[in-house]
Amino acid sequence: MIVLKRKKYTAYLFIVPAMLFILTFVYIPIIQNFYYSFFRMNSYSPTKTFVGLSNYLDIFQNEIFYTALINNTWYAVISLIFQVGLGLILAITLESKILGRERKFFRTIYFLPSVIAIAAVGLMFYYVYNPNLGLLNALIRIFTENDFRYAWLGHPRTAIFAIIAMSQWQFTGYIMVLLIVAIQKIPQELYEVAEIDGASSFQKALYVTIPQIKEMILVTSIITVIGAYKLFTEIFVITRGGPYDSTHVLGTFMYKTAFFYDKMGYAAAIAGIIFAITFTTSVIQIYISNRGEN
Repeated sequence: MIVLKRKKYTAYLFIVPAMLFILTFVYIPIIQNFYYSFFRMNSYSPTKTFVGLSNYLDIFQNEIFYTALINNTWYAVISLIFQVGLGLILAITLESKILGRERKFFRTIYFLPSVIAIAAVGLMFYYVYNPNLGLLNALIRIFTENDFRYAWLGHPRTAIFAIIAMSQWQFTGYIMVLLIVAIQKIPQELYEVAEIDGASSFQKALYVTIPQIKEMILVTSIITVIGAYKLFTEIFVITRGGPYDSTHVLGTFMYKTAFFYDKMGYAAAIAGIIFAITFTTSVIQIYISNRGEN
C-alpha cells in the first residue's frame, strides 16, 4: 500500500510543474484581462477607474467593431472551405493510388508555404497585388490584352478578400499534412473490404476515409476557426486596417485601441470578446461532433 501511494504522489509531482506553468501563463492572465476590462486605464498611469460594463457597451456601439467582426467571420468561413475542405481533398488524393512516388514531392510543395514567416509572405503579396508592378495584374493583362490596373489592397471592397486569399495559399498545405497523418493511421483492411464490395475511389473516400478521420477534421476546423478570430499579423503587415478601416479585424482593432489610443481597459474588453467568441465556437464544434457520434 505504501508503495502504491508513493507511485501516486510521484505522478502528481510530474503534473504539478506543468499545471503551475499553465496557471501562471494562461489562466491567470485570462482572469486578469477580464478584471481589467471593467476599468478605464492607460499604460502611463497607475490609477484605474471602475466603469463596469461601459467598455463593452462602447465596443458594441463602435462601427469598426462590427467591420472587424464581419472580416473575421469571412476569414473563418472561407478558411473552412479552402483550408479544411481543399486540404481534405488534397490529403485524400495524395494518399490514394493515383499518384506514385511523386506523392512526397507534392506533399513538400503544398506544405512549404506554411513554414515561411507570415511577415515575409505579407510583404511578398503586397507587391503581388501592386496595381502597377504586381504579378496578379500582369497576368490579367496577359490573358485579357487590356491595360488592367486595379488596386486590390486600395479598394475597401476587395482588400480584405485579397488578404484572405493570401492566407489560403499559405496554410492549406499545413491542414493537408495533419489530415494525411490521420489517413495513414486508417487500417488497410477497411479499404480491402470496400474494394471487395465493389466501392469506387470516391465511395472509399466518402464512406471509409472521411468517417475514420472525422476527429482530425474537427481538430483542424477548430484550429482554423480559432486562428481566424486571432488574426493579426497578415492585416497589420499589409494594410494595418486600411483603407478607411475596411480591413480591420478584432486583433488589429484591439492593438490600435491599446497602443495608438492607450485605452488599455477598452482593449482588454476587446480581448475578452475575442476569447468568448473562440471559446464558444470551440465548445459548439465539439458538442456537434459528440452529438454526431452518439
